[in-house]
Amino acid sequence: MQNRLRSLGVIASFALLTGCAAGHFAGHQLLGLNGTKTPGTVPSVFGYAVADEPQAAIVGRDILNHGGNAVDAAVAEGFAQAVTLPSRGGLGGGGACIIKMPNAKGEMQPPVVLDFPAGMPAANGGSRPAAVPLLARGLLAMQARYGQLPPSAVIVPAERLAGGAQISQPLEADLQVVGNALLADPAAAAIFAPGGKLLPEGATFQQPDLAATLEALRVNGVQGLYASNNAVQFAAAADSAGAGLTAKDLIDAIPQYTAPVSRQQDGYAIAALPAATSGQGEALPASASFMTLGKDGGSVICVTSMNNLFGTGRIAPGTGVLLAASPRTNPTPNLAAAMAYTSGGLAFRAAVSGTGQNESDDAARIGMTNALTGKDEPIPAPGRANIISCPGKVPGGEASCTASAAPGGNGLAIGGR
Repeated sequence: MQNRLRSLGVIASFALLTGCAAGHFAGHQLLGLNGTKTPGTVPSVFGYAVADEPQAAIVGRDILNHGGNAVDAAVAEGFAQAVTLPSRGGLGGGGACIIKMPNAKGEMQPPVVLDFPAGMPAANGGSRPAAVPLLARGLLAMQARYGQLPPSAVIVPAERLAGGAQISQPLEADLQVVGNALLADPAAAAIFAPGGKLLPEGATFQQPDLAATLEALRVNGVQGLYASNNAVQFAAAADSAGAGLTAKDLIDAIPQYTAPVSRQQDGYAIAALPAATSGQGEALPASASFMTLGKDGGSVICVTSMNNLFGTGRIAPGTGVLLAASPRTNPTPNLAAAMAYTSGGLAFRAAVSGTGQNESDDAARIGMTNALTGKDEPIPAPGRANIISCPGKVPGGEASCTASAAPGGNGLAIGGR
């Protein structure tokens, strides 16, 4: 088992570059999770990976180095972040992505949106109602259509992380907000507070049941969670945690490809995710993001949510999956992201994700303006924007590219060459 998990040689080290532009690493030093200097993933090919959780970004960069395209890297980031930041992007949740990739002839295609929200169960039941988990199904759908590596290759890094990852600054911050409530669930307490006290930043945490769930997805694809007996078993486990889900909920939950919201800005075409439609003044759920840019100009931006920080606060026993909160009981999260590209040749110009609950849209909007104009307009707290910007456009202007993780978010932007 260990030899199989090491086959890609991923995650050579866990590094943290907080709130800095990555560029070509000129003048930047990677910092270890305990503040010590450690080597990062050295770019061997052009490309960028950005994520709100640093171990996930390193996975994405490593996939690019091993021949993956932007979708391969983004899917690997998504599965990894489901392990390392389950408070905002666990397998029990969902999200949406903007995808702009070339076709088989290398011709760039217009962007599309893949929507896979933490869904509405058919019935209104359960003592702690949960959403229908769609993250894995969405990521695997994207991989099936656009990826060039085997699906197993983009799940292996997450499976390995589930065997032992570090508590990063973003996860520790979320634990400090609602961590004590997790102690009410024995399965969650065993992971995040194995000695009765919440694990601090830098500590190793293990999720063997989640590793087994990821192994089932790696071996069996979507059927490992969303078909026949596997769906029945997961629904039963979730219901024992009060979820109120059925096997039919899982089987019927299908990701949807849709058109993005389109506009023009500063001479570029913009593709964006639609804004949330929750009631005015309502506090919206937390979210997390990850994005990639490949050497061919292919790019992906994804934003995820558990419909509440740590979702229901309950793990489906035996699965390791933290359950997202039901849309019936919680407002719709604002999944904010936008991509800029040339109207004619569809060359990549910029990708921006916005998080920060009610400030997510403003964060994405201001972040895009800053990327396209070179301004440095402040983003109102708690809004945060992760950015990849290529003023010279890609393909062609790779040397112009930079990437940045939002200051204060403790994420990672890594890449270059």
